[in-house]
Amino acid sequence: MPVIVDRRMREQITHEQPLFPITCFENELSELPNREGPLHWHPDFEIARATVGVLDYQVGREHIRLEPGDSILVNGNLLHGVRQVSGGAPDPMPIILFPGELIAPETGAVYQKYIAPIADCASLPFVVFRRQEGWCGEVHCLLDEVFHALNRREDCYEMVVQRDLNRLFEILFRRLDALPRSQATRIQLRTQVRVQKMLDFIYTHYAEPVTFDQIAGAASVSRSEAARCFQEYMGCSPVNALIRYRLRTAHRLLHDTSLTVQEIAAACGFASAGYFARQFRKRYGCTPGSIRNSGE
Repeated sequence: MPVIVDRRMREQITHEQPLFPITCFENELSELPNREGPLHWHPDFEIARATVGVLDYQVGREHIRLEPGDSILVNGNLLHGVRQVSGGAPDPMPIILFPGELIAPETGAVYQKYIAPIADCASLPFVVFRRQEGWCGEVHCLLDEVFHALNRREDCYEMVVQRDLNRLFEILFRRLDALPRSQATRIQLRTQVRVQKMLDFIYTHYAEPVTFDQIAGAASVSRSEAARCFQEYMGCSPVNALIRYRLRTAHRLLHDTSLTVQEIAAACGFASAGYFARQFRKRYGCTPGSIRNSGE
């Protein structure tokens, strides 16, 4: 599914209840090949928790290791992704996505005074809540209650969620000066925007014949600059990023559809089923047919 972005290159999130815009996900890693999600971005805050495994959370260029019990808040409009690096079973990894307006109207005093300083802080791309750190204890209790309320959806659950997120942001605001910062340079910010533009092109046109020049052209940069941007953020070339996305999409189609391997290869932009099978085996260590038969 292509990422839907607006003119500011932001992924658009469609919440289940527009009047109460918060979405809760769980067990996403179990559906992803190699328990790894693609880099993406959206205007909402994201809070995720490592439950039983160890997660590598990438935010921009930084990689944050989350041990079981650790949680992370990711600020809006930042490239981020996650990969499980240890643990026998897929980590349930509960995630919530929500805009700051869930807590208070953007034009109101509460948002402007307490939410905006966090949402608009370029040097605060993420905050990590470690299970063993004393000041994070109340945060973990609040998140426990938020996850529980969103899963159970009992009477007044919206008020519980809003109240707890309000308190969480109060804690963050009171500790704002003490929170670790990650100051991005103008070059880094420009590189991120370029990667977002090129990824958007890949996510939108992956099923079509795509060239290196077209990917670079999506960000109006040279081939060498496109290669530098992708190496910095993804550790691979633009063409390899395209192949990875095609393979990830094909992996999902093997699970969710009854299309033949040949049809899936064509739908994901591969010139031939043989080339698709070779790339699939190289990436996942097995054939497309074995994935379908095993249900993994």
